[in-house]
Amino acid sequence: MGIVSPGFQGRPRSQETALPPGQYLTEDFPVLSAGPTPRVSLDTWEFVLAAENGAEYRWSWQELMALPQETPTVDIHCVTRWSKFGTTWQGVSLDTLLDGVDTGAHFALAQSYGGYTTNLPLDDLRGGQAWVVHTFEGAPLAPEHGGPARLLVPHLYFWKSAKWVRGIQLKTMDEPGFWETAGYHDYGDPWREQRYQGD
Repeated sequence: MGIVSPGFQGRPRSQETALPPGQYLTEDFPVLSAGPTPRVSLDTWEFVLAAENGAEYRWSWQELMALPQETPTVDIHCVTRWSKFGTTWQGVSLDTLLDGVDTGAHFALAQSYGGYTTNLPLDDLRGGQAWVVHTFEGAPLAPEHGGPARLLVPHLYFWKSAKWVRGIQLKTMDEPGFWETAGYHDYGDPWREQRYQGD
């Protein structure tokens, strides 16, 4: 008689293989912030996309909500080594916000209420890879998780998904943000463990 019962498949391997190196799986949603949580009124909230030529594109909360909405389900990976699988969000694709923007920029600097910034290659905000999200698991995004709206760039470490996002500056030269100037990696690919400069 065999040691394994017929039909036993073992633990699902899909989750094991989807976990980047050095990460552990969590069912929680840890709260990590570099400073106090800003409280932003929806009446005054706006998102500003500033091109390198000085042109600005602005959306109020109502205007953002009137844009086509998407509901991505993605895995997220924090540089502090936790990963959370199958998170569902709702928001506006950066492809929608960048549509019609005349730019020769190759970089972007995300800016947040509260002063936080983070840099990304512009290509990483295109092609269905990034959103400005306002809903998490069917409920309005809580302030401690970046509400009313945050950037979501799930293929990079989660510090690149700037909380309380208020805009993006398009740039011809890369400009490190808050954590990058403190020694974090400029890109932050979890599959290559790009946690710190030199990784």
